[in-house]
Amino acid sequence: MQDIAKADQAAFSAPDGVDIANHIIGEAGLRIGFERRRGRGAGLNPSGRFEPFKRQAVDDGWNTLDELPAFKTDVQVEKPKTIISRNTSPDISFDRSINPYRGCEHGCVYCFARPSHAYMGLSAGLDFESKLFAKPNAAELLERELSKPGYQVKSIAIGTNTDPYQPIEKSWRVMREILEVLEAANHPVGIVTKSALVLRDIDILSRMAAKGLAKVALSVTTLDRTLARAMEPRAATPTKRLEAVKTLSEAGVPTMVMTAPIIPGLTDSEIERLLEAAQTAGAREVGYVLLRMPLEVSPLFKDWLLRHYPNRYRHVLSLLRSMRDGKDYDAEWGKRMRGTGPYAFQIRRRFEMAARRLGLNESRTQLRCDLFTPPRGAGVQLALL
Repeated sequence: MQDIAKADQAAFSAPDGVDIANHIIGEAGLRIGFERRRGRGAGLNPSGRFEPFKRQAVDDGWNTLDELPAFKTDVQVEKPKTIISRNTSPDISFDRSINPYRGCEHGCVYCFARPSHAYMGLSAGLDFESKLFAKPNAAELLERELSKPGYQVKSIAIGTNTDPYQPIEKSWRVMREILEVLEAANHPVGIVTKSALVLRDIDILSRMAAKGLAKVALSVTTLDRTLARAMEPRAATPTKRLEAVKTLSEAGVPTMVMTAPIIPGLTDSEIERLLEAAQTAGAREVGYVLLRMPLEVSPLFKDWLLRHYPNRYRHVLSLLRSMRDGKDYDAEWGKRMRGTGPYAFQIRRRFEMAARRLGLNESRTQLRCDLFTPPRGAGVQLALL
């Protein structure tokens, strides 16, 4: 997006550069009106990067533009042929995952999964958080895949792309059905979420945890409710997430807190307080990921920062680029999660020292894979002999 690039360049060019940057974006007609995007994270809705045309609203002065409706959550049904996704990335600890939904209503402006909506012909901006796709046949597909001869058991990660407990899960209940299949098969699962809705399934999770088959990580980026509201508008409040950690921990479910992402110059000052809150809530493991801004995430986050924290714009971007070899993002394995350079080292050492002081990460929960029993329920082809 050339206008965002021009605005970014202007922000660093003069003492009043941030004001100029905001003016450039405003004049370009890129921003969606506040009333249309109320309660959403992104302020833009650019065309998908694979689309042949780019569209933006322009007032020609003839008063021909009707008042456009507010963005409302629309859910379509997706019927994939398989449900377990696999990866070979050396940066993450799992090789398979499940995504019950595409898009995420939480609307976290920094979400690294936003660019995936381009594959659906949609925008990584407001479309990502309002035009969603549910996979109601996920449990059936999972049952079939787990029953295949030669299936090798390893922990399945859920919530690594979009949140399985986002608001639409209340009515669709796809995640609940997936857990029912995993429990019946004694299959290990690790969950990452920003939602207190995970407590709805505490009955299943506590039973699985008693067998060493489940653990849950809550992502808590900040303790500042005002910042959280602007940055993660439809996610649970930080307090609710920590309460969920406490309730899960007391129910015997191994819990972890992910301070992800850490945003330099905006949330990194909270590292020690976040870990203290995690330890108090009952978490025994913690982790972090540095802010990642691949593809469309970069202009979306820059626009958000200019709207909400313009006085920190240059500071945040300068620190981030110092950890990304001068770029907004570096996708190289081994660098993309933590960054490089002195400031990245400082964040890592602060995190490690605080975790050690609080007795966190002294051991890692290893889920069991030896209890697995292949499904033999509905939708599974039985053996002939």
